[in-house]
Amino acid sequence: MISYTLKCEAGHSFDSWFQSAAAFDKLADARQITCAECGSRKVAKAVMAPRIAKGDAGAADAPTGVLSHPSSEVHQALAELRRKVEENSDYVGDRFAREARAMHLGEKPARSIYGEARLDQARSLLEDGVPLVPLPFRPKRNLS
Repeated sequence: MISYTLKCEAGHSFDSWFQSAAAFDKLADARQITCAECGSRKVAKAVMAPRIAKGDAGAADAPTGVLSHPSSEVHQALAELRRKVEENSDYVGDRFAREARAMHLGEKPARSIYGEARLDQARSLLEDGVPLVPLPFRPKRNLS
């Protein structure tokens, strides 16, 4: 994982994590990265020193993003959304698609969950009528 400080055409700066530098380039070329404040798709890397995540062992040393110290109203709203999701939902990690489908089919009791799903998994859930909403942040914690 790599974190970049990004800047949109309106001058808003924000941090975002990417699987790799190549993943950032691919998303940026496809204009799939949007400004966290204004939604602009004209986003580029700001001048910065890239920060690389050290994995679980270095998690305590990992850099913090804009949601750790919200400065604007948008950042504060995102931080509040994160807090509400984490307080009122169960984190299921990469089991999100399986859990959501099982609840939709009545195989498991319904409850509020959040986690990660690949794009193809999310698309399949939506096509099958399973309600889901992408979150504008990455989970802070991992399953053990």
